[in-house]
Amino acid sequence: MNLILVFALVFASSCTKDFEEINTNPNQPVAVQPSLLLRQVIYDYGEQMSYEGFTAGDLLGQYRTALDFNLFDRHDLKSPQLGGNPWPILYTNLRDNEEILRLSLENPTFEVYEGPARILKAYMAGALTDMFGDVPYSEGFQGKTETVTPVYDNQELIYNGEEGIFDNLEKGINAIENYAGTIPLEGDILFEGDLQAWVRFAKSLQIKFLMRTSNVQDNAAALQSLVDEGGFITANSQNAAFDFNDGEPNNFRLARLRIGDFNNFVLSETMDEILTDLNDPRISTLFRPFSNSTSGEYNGLLNGVDATQNAVVLADFSLAGTSFREATSALDANFMTSWETHFLLAEAAERGFITANAQTLYETGVTQAFEYWNTALPATYLSAEGAFTNGDALKNIITQKWIANIINGYEGWIEYRRTGFPQLKTISASLNNDLLPVRMPYPAEEQALNAVNYEVAAARTDGNSINSPVWWDEAP
Repeated sequence: MNLILVFALVFASSCTKDFEEINTNPNQPVAVQPSLLLRQVIYDYGEQMSYEGFTAGDLLGQYRTALDFNLFDRHDLKSPQLGGNPWPILYTNLRDNEEILRLSLENPTFEVYEGPARILKAYMAGALTDMFGDVPYSEGFQGKTETVTPVYDNQELIYNGEEGIFDNLEKGINAIENYAGTIPLEGDILFEGDLQAWVRFAKSLQIKFLMRTSNVQDNAAALQSLVDEGGFITANSQNAAFDFNDGEPNNFRLARLRIGDFNNFVLSETMDEILTDLNDPRISTLFRPFSNSTSGEYNGLLNGVDATQNAVVLADFSLAGTSFREATSALDANFMTSWETHFLLAEAAERGFITANAQTLYETGVTQAFEYWNTALPATYLSAEGAFTNGDALKNIITQKWIANIINGYEGWIEYRRTGFPQLKTISASLNNDLLPVRMPYPAEEQALNAVNYEVAAARTDGNSINSPVWWDEAP
């Protein structure tokens, strides 16, 4: 009897010992390489947020108008249709990026990935919190140790706290500058492994986020220090962007969707008036003459039309230009550019935060923005309608940045909330009491799956109201 028991125990021990080995697929890696994750995060975020920018961000920023399926354009932001749901895009990529950061800190072989991972974390976290306000952050991207009910962190701490946006940008720069290894950065479709390009990207982001929070804290000294030190993005050749192709699978998504989806989006009245008043030739790059025009004219539609009450004739309004469908190799997935950096510094100079020539910075920004959009800059543009001194200089700076940001996700809407420029219009048939939204609402699944923490965050935003401003949203 004892021999049988001993044999049984030995047999069980042997089975348990070999079980994991027997049930492990030798052809399936147990850990993903950070190079594969880096490529995935950059491409997935850039591709998806460019599409989100066209179908939703451009509606909030009043670049385009939706003819149908347009509850979002009428500011029912809890009912995303063709676009308007950036939350899962942001969290999926932030969690994958967190795995890159974890691997870089735990394995010396992957040390080169720490800097880019921290910089990407700061960039994507900035986009997330600037849209929604307080969000799950400290417990939000934990990968294998993920907390399924993460707390919502205060936006001010997301920016200024340890491991927050500013801290990660600084640590990311330091990690790159102190990297003494010889292993190259792979999977980098932004800069092809150029670590100094990542430093330039980070420094431009520091300028961007210092200006973003400049209405609620004194960032002048930090901005002047960055200007004195230099090393940020200064030319379009240094932009943090990757090109779309003309053919699948790496073309802009609107080129792959049915023509009805593409035809749902037309030039907005706001964009039409601004470009027309400036006599700006970029209108022919960004849009097409409307089909019923007799002399190549453009026509925009006021945002937020009630499609159930008004029959809109597509041929009476201008569709997006060919670069958004037929020739998408002309488009970039845009993370940060030289023209944006110059416009931010022009604003900083105009507001007295830095010692620099605001007009020179503005004119460089305009010149680079025209170059970026493959449009010839008219010889008289900067001395006529587009002149720095033509009216309110600050309005001119922000408006030019707004025009160029048409492909950059929700950026135009975010900067409008911060600055009040350009002046957006009361929409045609508002579902938000004629108020322009100042934040995105938390998605419904948060209320269902993270109820306790959601309720706390909702209470701080007047019941998850899209009219409750975020921390930095105060008039300059």
